[in-house]
Amino acid sequence: MSSSLAGLWSTKALQLLQDLMEQQGEKISTAAQWCADSILNDGVVHLFGTGHSRIPLEEMFPRYGSYAGFNPMAELSMTFHTQVVGSNGQRQAMFIERVEGFADEILKNWRFGANDILMIFSVGGKTAVPIEMAMGARARGIKVIAVTSMASNKAGKASHSSGTTLSDNADLVIDLMVPLGDALVEIPGMKTPVGPGSTMTAIAIVNEIKVQVAEKLFAGGYTPQVLTSSAVVGEVESKRLFDAAYAEHARRLSSRLTGSNAS
Repeated sequence: MSSSLAGLWSTKALQLLQDLMEQQGEKISTAAQWCADSILNDGVVHLFGTGHSRIPLEEMFPRYGSYAGFNPMAELSMTFHTQVVGSNGQRQAMFIERVEGFADEILKNWRFGANDILMIFSVGGKTAVPIEMAMGARARGIKVIAVTSMASNKAGKASHSSGTTLSDNADLVIDLMVPLGDALVEIPGMKTPVGPGSTMTAIAIVNEIKVQVAEKLFAGGYTPQVLTSSAVVGEVESKRLFDAAYAEHARRLSSRLTGSNAS
């Protein structure tokens, strides 16, 4: 027997994507311009997220169709979800991301450049680590782009001791456009909705930025070395592109890791 709800999540998801581009498209393009300016001026666009907000970090780089200039900062203690219970379990990860002061320990590992940017992903926008990553970056003179759910940011009381949420600590905020609680579909008779939408809009945002930045880089005289399948460009060129992208990523990060001997 077919489900009476078959296709409903997809219908809502497609509408969500349309709403995203209509209402957040200008902000996405602004973020793309900032990122292009950063990369063209030898900067790095750092990306940070805890929990499932690790997903857009990996979508941005490194994967097919992506290029150096973007640096995913994923802390395993808050993003390792394979073991749900027991050692490295979900309870521990959710606890750690709420610990105030931990972000500063993460930031001590990095020496940001003058043209760097930090893009932070957090659906709820209320956990301590993403908020304090934003605070710490701005205190270091780095622009912060927050990708978050404004419905969640503004619902109820702020839980951080500062009384602020992630959206309060960013130079640019892109709304994920999802409802409070994220899930898109209500099951008749059930109290809890299912089918979250934030991963889809987050992925759409990073790929829109990725494409727009590539266009701007190329127009500015810089050709990004895009990770590309051998099925498209052949084995030799595919390997060259991978090696070139990894080398460029290493070059940009070499002066940004504390303890590095690079100038």
